Amino acid sequence: MSPFRFNEATGCYYLDAVIGHPGLLRRPSHKAAFCPKNNEKAVIKRLVLVLTLLTALFGAIFGWKYLQMQQEMAARGGPPTPVVSTRSVMRESWQPALNAVGSITPVRGVVISAEVPGVIRKIHFDSSDRVPDGELLVELDAEVDLAELTALRADRRLAEITRDRFARISTQNLGSRSDLDQSQASLDRIDAEIAAKEAMIRKKSVRAPFGGELGIRRINPGQYLQEGDTITEIVALDPVYAEYTLPERMLAELAPGQSVIVRVQAYADRVFEGKIHAISANVQAASRSVVVRALIANPDRELRPGMFAEVETLQPVRENVLTLPERAVTYNTYGESVFVVEEADGSRVVRLVQIETGQVRNGRVEITRGLEAGTEVVSDGHNKLRNGQSIRIDNSVDPDAADPRA
Repeated sequence: MSPFRFNEATGCYYLDAVIGHPGLLRRPSHKAAFCPKNNEKAVIKRLVLVLTLLTALFGAIFGWKYLQMQQEMAARGGPPTPVVSTRSVMRESWQPALNAVGSITPVRGVVISAEVPGVIRKIHFDSSDRVPDGELLVELDAEVDLAELTALRADRRLAEITRDRFARISTQNLGSRSDLDQSQASLDRIDAEIAAKEAMIRKKSVRAPFGGELGIRRINPGQYLQEGDTITEIVALDPVYAEYTLPERMLAELAPGQSVIVRVQAYADRVFEGKIHAISANVQAASRSVVVRALIANPDRELRPGMFAEVETLQPVRENVLTLPERAVTYNTYGESVFVVEEADGSRVVRLVQIETGQVRNGRVEITRGLEAGTEVVSDGHNKLRNGQSIRIDNSVDPDAADPRA
């Protein structure tokens, strides 16, 4: 039996022993041996005391460091004034343009194929040759056809003699008219066979359908060509078409003869000029766009069919257009804005102004609302500014000199 006794009222354990000498009247001990609740309270008090001391210690350390930083900043005179570049809103004469992308296509371009079957006897061209109209390219073997043509011509001479004989007999009323008609029909049939054979022989001499530049040669001497087999391609490279599409809402701004500017990635520093040659009579129902073809002069043959082209369809010139470098404008989901430079208490400060923009051309953006001509705005360094902040202007470096678009 345990010598300890638990008292539910106090929550402590008591030693169940007696006090006194043997033989004397003994009484139980009321001294608590162990109290769990008192121990838990003591531990909590100790933890609270330790946390309080640690908080005070770290608070003192951080406070001291913050005070040192404030003193250092005060000694340096605060954060440095940001340095920015500025530009003024300008009035310009602008030629608006309708921008689109398209492809370069040839004015004339075909795949040269064999019209009749035969064995290649001789090839008169090489890949990428420039050839005039009607140039002989390939000769197919035509020995059998030539022999058959000789036989047909012999038959024709005999048929002609027969026809003449029946004609003389008929004039003397010694023969029937039907014999003369049959002989004439035989002569006409042979003439038709001779014409067909001559056409067959001509088709075995493949010629350039027009002057242009040939593509890759896809045949070899001695090869047997089936009807329709590809020999090569030929395209006329001067001039070429720039074919592109524009939304149907711009149809009223298009007209044949309108000037266009074309740029291609292969010659990024070149500008190719041309004019609208044709506008599609139908609007594409799937995309609600209209197809436009512009005729582009290509004397150096730099533009090739299939090239990706950026096309600008030029519109009438507009005067007094307010513009800024595009980099001066901050674009956000809630609109466009710029930092306007103002004088305040003898220093230059910036003020955030909401604006509305229009077209973008050559690195400059049109300002349609919010600014006046001559207003000075921050063009570089505005990403580190806030409304009302003092600035220092340094325009010694001209970014526009390095960016010819602006």
